[in-house]
Amino acid sequence: MEPGKPSGNGSVRVARERQLGDLLVRWSFMAPAIVLLLVLLAYPIFYTIDISFSRFDIATFGAGAWVGWDNYREVMSDYRFWESLKVTMIYLAFALPIQVVVGFGIAYLINAEWAGRGIIRALFIIPMVVAPVVAGGMWRMILDPLWGLMNYWLGFIGIGPLDWFGDPNLAMAAVIIIDTWRWTPFIVLIATAAMLALPKDVFEAARIDGCNWWSTLWSVAVPLLVPVIAATFVIRWLGAVKMFDIVLAATYGGPGKATNVVNLFIYEEAFRSLRFAESAAMAVIVLILTMVLTGLFLRASRKLEELF
Repeated sequence: MEPGKPSGNGSVRVARERQLGDLLVRWSFMAPAIVLLLVLLAYPIFYTIDISFSRFDIATFGAGAWVGWDNYREVMSDYRFWESLKVTMIYLAFALPIQVVVGFGIAYLINAEWAGRGIIRALFIIPMVVAPVVAGGMWRMILDPLWGLMNYWLGFIGIGPLDWFGDPNLAMAAVIIIDTWRWTPFIVLIATAAMLALPKDVFEAARIDGCNWWSTLWSVAVPLLVPVIAATFVIRWLGAVKMFDIVLAATYGGPGKATNVVNLFIYEEAFRSLRFAESAAMAVIVLILTMVLTGLFLRASRKLEELF
């Protein structure tokens, strides 16, 4: 062995020390984010789970005596909880497909070459920056059955006036309209970025072959965008399942319980009826259902990516 050169064992030790030092440096950069996630995410989840298996002590605002599955049995036998889940599923079944289809359709139109499209793109961002409570209040005025703008416009084609917040079916439609107005721009931004990344030569070949805009959209753009559409659906699903603020501002769950989504019901049970333990059990059940459905959607999106 030449003088000054480390032995084989020494080289391995030095390499391991370098790897360990590199690992420590990486974790030191990640440590603030990990602590923040533990404080803001992990602790509330475990706190909620702990309460869901206990009697809630209002004096200490924490878990009291252990009751096991009693809170869950009570929740599972509460028909109001299942009705609120049904209302939430109805909202999701209509709102998500509408928002994805409208969002990608608008993105396709504003990506075409026409004057003023830059201004239109900028205007589409406005609904995203409006606070949900403000959006709910604003649309409550627009949809007012007596002096709202919506009924005024519908009057020109002989429809109305419609009682948007008094009819159970129209109330859910109003919630979907408000939510679509607020979140479609988010999907438009994702779709626009995806369309700009598509290969231009494919569209040029379609144009040379004489395809019109509809054929180009349906036969060229949509197959290329299927993985992005699936991923966008999952992202929007994770946001939509937390629906609360717009319903609180616009309908407060009414008329009756027509728009009483599950998050609003949990809020009412916890902070109005002071049933914190039962509400914690409801929250845990909703969390599990959301995780299961999200897993299924992610698996389906991967299948679509492999297919297309």
